[in-house]
Amino acid sequence: MISRLEARRRTADGSGAGLARYGRRHAVQLGTIAVGLLIWAVFIIGAPRTFLSYNIYQAFMSTTPFFALMALPLTMVVIAGEIDLSFPSVMALGTAAYAYTLAYTGDLTLAFFACALAGILAGVTNGGIVAGLGIPSLVATIGTQFFWRGVVLVGTGGNGVSLVPTRGTVFYSMMVGRLEGLIPAQMLWTVFMAIVVAFLLNRHRFGAHVYLIGDNIESARLMGVNVRQRKMLLFMLMGIAAAFAGLVASLEVTYFWPTLGDGYLLTTIASVFLGGTSVFGGTGTILGTFVACFIIGAINAGIVAIGLTGFWTQLIYGLIIVLSVTLQTALSRKLA
Repeated sequence: MISRLEARRRTADGSGAGLARYGRRHAVQLGTIAVGLLIWAVFIIGAPRTFLSYNIYQAFMSTTPFFALMALPLTMVVIAGEIDLSFPSVMALGTAAYAYTLAYTGDLTLAFFACALAGILAGVTNGGIVAGLGIPSLVATIGTQFFWRGVVLVGTGGNGVSLVPTRGTVFYSMMVGRLEGLIPAQMLWTVFMAIVVAFLLNRHRFGAHVYLIGDNIESARLMGVNVRQRKMLLFMLMGIAAAFAGLVASLEVTYFWPTLGDGYLLTTIASVFLGGTSVFGGTGTILGTFVACFIIGAINAGIVAIGLTGFWTQLIYGLIIVLSVTLQTALSRKLA
């Protein structure tokens, strides 16, 4: 009969082994959280009056969702071994469709559906080129990025559109209002997006197919996965998310600019890779990307708050991407 002391020792050993396995499996994501806590501590020490005030966190919750809403679905695209670089232009395309439909019809519902339809159109086009024609997604989406931006600039003549008529409506409050005057609605949409994408990735057959495609596309085909359809759906989801993010960003300032989306490419991609998603596909988590989005979102404000110039921002973003990809490559080789 096993003594009580021996039973406790075995339980402790089993718990230790379980924690070790969990640590190995989620090493990059745990590292991301650790980096976030470290950066937060540095900013608190360097600028305590700023980072111990609720105002700075409300500002993060207002602006970070503009790229987090795209980084979350982009994580699935990268896990599948693809990339989408056209989303900044799709932000403008979807919001242009919303703005002009609203201007001509005055119907908020119709304008919203026009925005979603533009995002779907862009996503299906990207997916058709990549999955249907077999063009590498890096090349294809660089091309469509210029194309969709050109469509917006030609269609608008380079002129912006006021979205002031949406102010005071229920739709406006739902999109960018403030819950109890404290929590921006776009933050709630970001949490909702994270939950939906995490469910698809971890609790649905679709997510299992995405991981399998990114890990070994030939094995996925042999197991009966419709690779073309799955990639089409991924790019379509990315298109809808980009259009939605563009609409949220424009409603926050109640104005649409044809240059909408410029500046979001680097922050969005940096969030995905910093969050532990492998550039080679097959690996990544939504939690990692979610945490990384707020690390990226805090860097610019933190740099200025602690007394450095904003020029450091680009340097640190670039360093984050290089270090993240290098770390993932080293870990993948070590675990192979």
